[in-house]
Amino acid sequence: MKRGLPDDTTVQAALALAGRAPSVHNVQPWRWRIADHSIHLYLDPQRALPVTDPDHRDIVISCGAALHHLAVALAALGRAPVIHRIPDPAEPNHLAALTLVPRRPTALDIELSTSIGRRRTDRRHYTSWPIPSGYLGLFSERAAAHGAVLRRIEDRESVQAAFRAASRVHANDHAYRFELAMWSGRPGSVDGVPARNTVLPNVADEFPTREFAAAGLTDPATQPDYAELLLIGTSADDRVSRLRAGEAISSVLLTATGIGLATCLLTEPLELADQRATIRAELLHDTAHPQAMLRVGWAPTSGEVLPETPRRPLGDLLLIDDEVPR
Repeated sequence: MKRGLPDDTTVQAALALAGRAPSVHNVQPWRWRIADHSIHLYLDPQRALPVTDPDHRDIVISCGAALHHLAVALAALGRAPVIHRIPDPAEPNHLAALTLVPRRPTALDIELSTSIGRRRTDRRHYTSWPIPSGYLGLFSERAAAHGAVLRRIEDRESVQAAFRAASRVHANDHAYRFELAMWSGRPGSVDGVPARNTVLPNVADEFPTREFAAAGLTDPATQPDYAELLLIGTSADDRVSRLRAGEAISSVLLTATGIGLATCLLTEPLELADQRATIRAELLHDTAHPQAMLRVGWAPTSGEVLPETPRRPLGDLLLIDDEVPR
């Protein structure tokens, strides 16, 4: 690494934690450049999902989550990041530049950083234990700190209809099903969604999951899913807003993990323009653009501990010299 940044070990440790961020289909669409006095985040279009995510909304949100993970990791390691989003409008895939200043880590910095290694996407059913309203208020505060709104969804029937409509459309879309199969159930891969982390979809579920290939995770729940459903929205729908949505999602996920809650990020209905417009109108009253939904709840105590999903080696994610993802 170069002068002006922490030592190599510190920077590499922070980037490794950033790589634990959730991403659509676990494609990990981020690349990093280490400059003399800064760290730069790039979107890698080669990791795009042409059928699932043709406008790159999901992968920009994923990069926003990685950006927040990096900021949390650096803060816990004694460096406060100053983030410049889309620093060069002529290069929209250059998503962020971070400069660092020394700062003593706070208890919150340490707590959030610790949650990075513990967070998992848990697609199983959650129990009926209620989430205290104070926790839901805290989630809203954490999302607002990153320029996003978080709403608890009470009209679950509208969302259920959107999920079922998306499931029907995708079930009849052979290109979508092929793309999903390409990114799931791949033994030994460093990306994609492994079979050990997915459950078989149940048509009776309130919010059916994607039909990942070779699902191999047992769901111990015998009761309906009691997850709270939260909606993340932004005032605009440009690339900066989507990046901020990812940062807000990361903050909420890590906060929930620190509390001991299980979480699962959901985007499938929002990948269809008509369903996204319906959710925007009916749940956000056309005041914000929906970017993602989160299932949050208490996992069954009888459930097995979820394994980590695979991650790409850091060496594959570093840009060399003037290399730019295309």
